[in-house]
Amino acid sequence: AGDAGANHSSDIIQARSREVMQEFSSTYEQQYAVALFNSVRFEIEGGGGPQSQLLHRKDPLAGRSIFSGSLFQYLEENQKWRNRFVSVPNSYAIRLYERKTAYDRGLHPKVTINCAGYKVLTSMEEYLELINTSLPGIKGKVGNQPFIKRVTQFPLILWHPYARHRYFCVMTEKEQKKWHAVLQDCVRHNNNGISEDLPVQTPAFTNAVRLYRQAKGHYGTWDMMCGQPPQILANLVMETLHSDLRDMIGPRLKGKMQQKQRNWMLISDAVYRQVLCHTNGRYKELVESCEVQRVPLDARLRTDMDQIVTSKEHVTNKIRALVSPKAEQLLQTSVQPYISSILDALMEPTSRGFSEVRDIFFKELVELSKNSLNGGGKEKLGDNMEKLSMLAFHPVKMQSCYDKVEELNLEGLQQRFDVHGPSVFVSRVQILMREQMDNSVYTFEQLFNQSLESQGQEDMCKTIQRCQDRVLKKYDYDSSTVRKKFFREALLQIIIPYMLKQLSPTCSPELPRFKELIFEDFSKFLLVENIYEEVVLQSVSKDIMMAVKEAAVQRRHNLYRDSIILSNSDPNLQLLGETPSVEWSTKFGGNEVDGSVDVAEVKEGGSSRRRKQVVSMIQLDGKDNEDLDPCDNPKSPDSVNEIRGLINPMLEMVLPASERNQEEDSLKRTGMEIRTGTVISEDGLEEDITHLTTKVETVSRKSVRDKSSPQAILQELKGMRKHEADKPEEMVFESTSEETEVRPDASEQTLGDSIFVWSSFFFKSD
Repeated sequence: AGDAGANHSSDIIQARSREVMQEFSSTYEQQYAVALFNSVRFEIEGGGGPQSQLLHRKDPLAGRSIFSGSLFQYLEENQKWRNRFVSVPNSYAIRLYERKTAYDRGLHPKVTINCAGYKVLTSMEEYLELINTSLPGIKGKVGNQPFIKRVTQFPLILWHPYARHRYFCVMTEKEQKKWHAVLQDCVRHNNNGISEDLPVQTPAFTNAVRLYRQAKGHYGTWDMMCGQPPQILANLVMETLHSDLRDMIGPRLKGKMQQKQRNWMLISDAVYRQVLCHTNGRYKELVESCEVQRVPLDARLRTDMDQIVTSKEHVTNKIRALVSPKAEQLLQTSVQPYISSILDALMEPTSRGFSEVRDIFFKELVELSKNSLNGGGKEKLGDNMEKLSMLAFHPVKMQSCYDKVEELNLEGLQQRFDVHGPSVFVSRVQILMREQMDNSVYTFEQLFNQSLESQGQEDMCKTIQRCQDRVLKKYDYDSSTVRKKFFREALLQIIIPYMLKQLSPTCSPELPRFKELIFEDFSKFLLVENIYEEVVLQSVSKDIMMAVKEAAVQRRHNLYRDSIILSNSDPNLQLLGETPSVEWSTKFGGNEVDGSVDVAEVKEGGSSRRRKQVVSMIQLDGKDNEDLDPCDNPKSPDSVNEIRGLINPMLEMVLPASERNQEEDSLKRTGMEIRTGTVISEDGLEEDITHLTTKVETVSRKSVRDKSSPQAILQELKGMRKHEADKPEEMVFESTSEETEVRPDASEQTLGDSIFVWSSFFFKSD
């Protein structure tokens, strides 16, 4: 019976995948010809918006890796926590290795995670809310524990509606925040998987997905429009298949609630991988078949372009006569009153985010100027410029910019306009902010390098200031242009689906009769459905343009008026964009390992090459990641405190309160000077500390007879051993020769007032 049920489920999966892909393929082939027509027409007629003032780097992450470090992963097979070495290459995939030596030797990772469609969660409560809705009729009570046991209070969970969930943890809150920023960057980058460099394939694909969903009654934005095209198609299949399988399989699952949830997640992951395998192969075949037809279609378009355009204008006028009265009525009553509200909701957090980008860029240049005043020579300048070069791709430094946009809220407008949530717009703004930051950095690099070659390194601060002023002026103009374009596109994404849905009952039945007006030779390039949508778009475009223009005229959020054009303000700058990026470490012989740019030997495809890392992990010498005991905190990216700790060693000791006075008296007799006080750490926490200063006197050299006897030394060592044995244990760990296992400890000790911390030792010599 079990085999029969499994075969039945497999048949349903294959049948649904074929059905969806057949319908989508037909729509894609139609949209491919339309997209080719629009591309060729744009090439012939020209056009476009304002020219960008900042330079654009074509491949900013060439020869880079993003991040590497260690954390703990939960393995569901044996329900254990294992220490794993994590590498994030410039593809932003997460690669997990058993230990760092496997990574250094160029071995294949045990697991590779593509983060498209995932959400990064930092609390078990968030996760429970999501998994408790995964099976209908099975709800977990508040406070119930999931099927994984937490080993620390700082989890990191990758959640996906269809794919397998991934569980990690770290030892401190600071670690959690930094890993959270890195993982979010991986999700953000992989969600943006549709290339904008394909002027035919990309619009053909996005329009085909939209039209397919509209035919099923799904209008508006879609949260799972993320990843590469095969992943999006797999999400399209799972949109209906997932709920059908859940209703069929869910009631048959046995065991307790947590076991049912776990088994359903594994089943969903297996189904998703099977569907993804099918969509991957089918989409590749589809694109290849369309590309084969591209050359003859392109030739026909260029020959008959004038006639095709004339025919389209004729059909457009006929459809406009039918649609315009109904569209105008709908626009006046249900759309125009809300345009300003939608725009305000978009503008406030978006502009704050772009302002934060400007502030961070400015602060980095101020820091560069300070370092130039403090000296350090060419090597130090090379190190600082290497750090600045990758600023846009540093998830920790950019996190404050991304947080500003996370505040975007469309509550109150979502139900009216069928918007599922703001995540689509938040992700888009964050990608645009990263692009503008990198454009600013790259432009500064080229201008600064040109100034150094012509003027040398004299008066470095003035050189930095001049380049900074030029770049910031260009950034203000470009950021205004980018934001206005985003506002227009976002308003269209919100309003157009709503209008199409409202107009569909009265307009859609009338559209087939307009097909007779299109010549058969042009029917591939002119589709009535596309022309109808263009007419609806044109009916609302004027109001949207006016709303954005008024915001610019009022100087709201530092938007420039459309009349301000800087097209020829810096003609020589575009010539610099043709030159390759500056390798600052090579130019000035800087130390690439220092700071946020690390260098590691990476073996790929049998060849060894040096790959610079954007975000560094500070590690103690002589201790490999795979051998880390779980009680050692996984090292933080760019931890300034750890660098200071290597320069000025700090020893932290925990003593019971009863031993405090006795220990102080003993230290005073040894000649140490004791001072107490409070400090505020980098996290803003206030800590009580005691500084112990050893006083060293200049005395004559003692003879051998004056040295301590072996018996005295032995007694001293025994006392130290007894003192170490009295320390309380806070967590139990179990180590094996192969892997590191963390065993949860339910009882957490709260030391409170009984803790006395000696947080630093300062050694002086007179």
